Amino acid sequence: MTIAPNFLAAPAGRCRPRTLRGRLSLVALTTATLVMVILTVVFNTVVRHRLQQQADDELRTRAGAVAATVDTRHQPVHVLETPDDAALDTNVWIYAGTRLLEHPASTPPGDTLTRAAAGLTAHGDKRCTEVTAGDPIRLCAEPVGGSRPGAGPAAVVVTAMDLAPYRDSADTLLIASLALDAIVLACTYVLTRLAVGRALRPVRAMTEQATRWSVVASEQRFGAGDRPVELTRLGASLDELLDRIRAVLRHEQQLTRELSHELRNPLARITAELDWWRARPRSAAETRATHASIADAATSMRTICETVLDDARADAYTVPGTADVMAVLRRLAERLGAPEKAALTVSGPDALVAGVPAALLERIVAPLVDNALRYARTRVAIEVSPEHDGIRVAVVDDGPGVPASFTGHLFEPGRRADPEDGHGGAGLGLPLARRLARSAGGEVTYEAGHTPGAWFVVSLPAG
Repeated sequence: MTIAPNFLAAPAGRCRPRTLRGRLSLVALTTATLVMVILTVVFNTVVRHRLQQQADDELRTRAGAVAATVDTRHQPVHVLETPDDAALDTNVWIYAGTRLLEHPASTPPGDTLTRAAAGLTAHGDKRCTEVTAGDPIRLCAEPVGGSRPGAGPAAVVVTAMDLAPYRDSADTLLIASLALDAIVLACTYVLTRLAVGRALRPVRAMTEQATRWSVVASEQRFGAGDRPVELTRLGASLDELLDRIRAVLRHEQQLTRELSHELRNPLARITAELDWWRARPRSAAETRATHASIADAATSMRTICETVLDDARADAYTVPGTADVMAVLRRLAERLGAPEKAALTVSGPDALVAGVPAALLERIVAPLVDNALRYARTRVAIEVSPEHDGIRVAVVDDGPGVPASFTGHLFEPGRRADPEDGHGGAGLGLPLARRLARSAGGEVTYEAGHTPGAWFVVSLPAG
């Protein structure tokens, strides 16, 4: 039973134009059709009413001429003979009370028109009626002579007229108006399609430009050119979107190049170790050393890949949330701290709440702590303190610090102060920490005035 509505709805969907030009043209045609129908109905109604008024006026004029031949001063009422009264008496009935004085030769007393004339006479006033006897006939009554109180007029003249010519004129006007409506609607549809097509020409041009630009990666803009205000605003919005997309693509291309460079080093180590191991038989100790070197290179590669994935998932951490700062940092210290590394401490007041999710807070601070543990001599401290507009987390170590010449490149992806310092790392942790912090409305900065070691500060909104 549910097939019928779908079956009925399918043709309607197929008949609806698929293009904007077709839909706008259809809307214009529908609106014009509604307006033309209303105007045609009103016009033809007014025309028919006006033709009927003209017929009634002519009937009353004829009745007035005939009334002049009726003598009501003497009793009984009689009709005076006048020249050409045969033409004057055509389709005329004269009654004196209920007595029929004259009637057309073609309508005897029992005829339909005569009975209709008698009915008008019985009312004794000016009124008209219409009788359909083959062709429509219009009859109007005209009282003649005075009347005493309580009595009718002395005589009544009833005239008749065939309405066929008037109806033919009204029908001709109706057909002409319908033909005119069809011409106007056809012109409206054609002109609307032409106008809409001309108005949408800039949209087609923008579409073609977008197709070409997607192929050649052009730096052109939609906002250029003389276009309507609405399309100019749309072009500006599309240009902003293109700028953001191109910025993302440039960033991804740069990141890909940096990753290729960073991954090349551990891959070269693995290849060299395998080549060296296969060159001649090795002892068990040398084999274990080779395995350890390969495992260390694989770990470095995994760290690089995980860092990239964390960067790609940065948008996932922009959801609202809060975190207990001290609890998150203590868990982080337990996970990263190790006896062979520098001592790692966390200090600060409890009950501090940051306006970021716990996972995001950990991913922001973890690269800073890992970097500090890599270069620290004896200790790394995580110091937490409240600020007037948020939370401050400082990561301090007693290592060699950052060379003054390199501070401007600290947060650039893939950059390291000394790639040959014997420490691992891909140069991606600090840029990732800053990017995540900024996605939550915070910031990561480096305090250059701290000595010895390095001092990184994370500022986050309060929860």
